[in-house]
Amino acid sequence: MSAIILHHCHQARSVRSLWLLYELDVPFTLVMHDFGKELRSEAYLSKHPLGRVPCLEIDGRVLFETGAITEYLCEIFDSTLGRRSGDPERREWLQWLHYAETVAVHGASLTQQHIVIYEDKDRSQMVMKLESRRLEKTLEVLNDHLEGREFLLRDFSAVDISVGYSVFVAQHFVKIGKFKNLTAWMSRLHKREGFVKSLIPNGKSAIYQDKFYGNQA
Repeated sequence: MSAIILHHCHQARSVRSLWLLYELDVPFTLVMHDFGKELRSEAYLSKHPLGRVPCLEIDGRVLFETGAITEYLCEIFDSTLGRRSGDPERREWLQWLHYAETVAVHGASLTQQHIVIYEDKDRSQMVMKLESRRLEKTLEVLNDHLEGREFLLRDFSAVDISVGYSVFVAQHFVKIGKFKNLTAWMSRLHKREGFVKSLIPNGKSAIYQDKFYGNQA
């Protein structure tokens, strides 16, 4: 069995890797970090040169991109959460795995504008407006795809985890209630034990301390 260590910050993109590990039901060690100096220490930068999370140590080697971590873990554990070469859903699986970042990039921009930038005078109303609309468009695509579906593919898979985290972030900046299929899908994800466990703070501070930021300046 592979020795696995996951470096994680509460509510960060590393939620994807943590949730996946819970769903795979494999043993691993979780190392919690707070954002800030801790991630910029010489010791941590030797693992992740950008000082971010996730950072997955496995058998003495390191992966630090969520998409790569997802593909690799699904492959080495031969999990039904992945789609191996030859599976008719392989192409769709890869598409939605990377679409998670299409959604996330707008969520990250809005996180910066609403949360990382502290002063109203330093925030850009234009950026927030444009990024909110772009984020809504990515959610419209998901909502349309989920018509008549319970999950993104034939059954629950790792792409629901990856995209699900991106929508978790998105809901702090745009109201997703109007997307009925998307809302129902998120409700199903919220019932999964792995999702619940991946959002336990473990004593670390949350990035999104308010439920919604979209009406802030």
